[in-house]
Amino acid sequence: MLDLTKNVLEDMNKQLDRITKSLNQLEDDLIWKKMKDSMNSIGNLCLHLAGNEYQNFISAIGNKPFIRERSREFNTDGGISKDELSNLLLRTRSESESILSVLSEEDLKREVIIRYDLEDWNRMLRVNALENETYEVRVISRLLVQVAAHYGYHAGQIVLLSKLLKDSNEHITGQYH
Repeated sequence: MLDLTKNVLEDMNKQLDRITKSLNQLEDDLIWKKMKDSMNSIGNLCLHLAGNEYQNFISAIGNKPFIRERSREFNTDGGISKDELSNLLLRTRSESESILSVLSEEDLKREVIIRYDLEDWNRMLRVNALENETYEVRVISRLLVQVAAHYGYHAGQIVLLSKLLKDSNEHITGQYH
């Protein structure tokens, strides 16, 4: 495995472990609690992370069908247990690992197409949509770094929200802060 993909996956797996530890501290109803109406729940963030990882790694790099419903990730307000969310994240990661583990140096320089649903594209205020064709083109090496940074950003939110929802002395990140 290439150093870049190895490092990206190692970091994302650390973040996934933090997310799992956070989920395990909470009851299912707390996972869907929003601190404010303008904020996302932990459940929403988990769905979003799985969707984003699928869209970029599995669909774009792995050339699998694009089946993401981004707006659903933020509109869902329950009905999915913490175990189901954990399993979704783990299944997504397993599929990503199988795709990323076989990338070559040449692949890292290759451009891939990241597809978007037109409604989500418009909601994200993107431009340059061509008649129902909404996509971006990215070089794989850059995409790996962007997805890993995005994953870490939301993992930190999940850790913070879980600590706010259930006061605990456990150091979820594995570091004392």
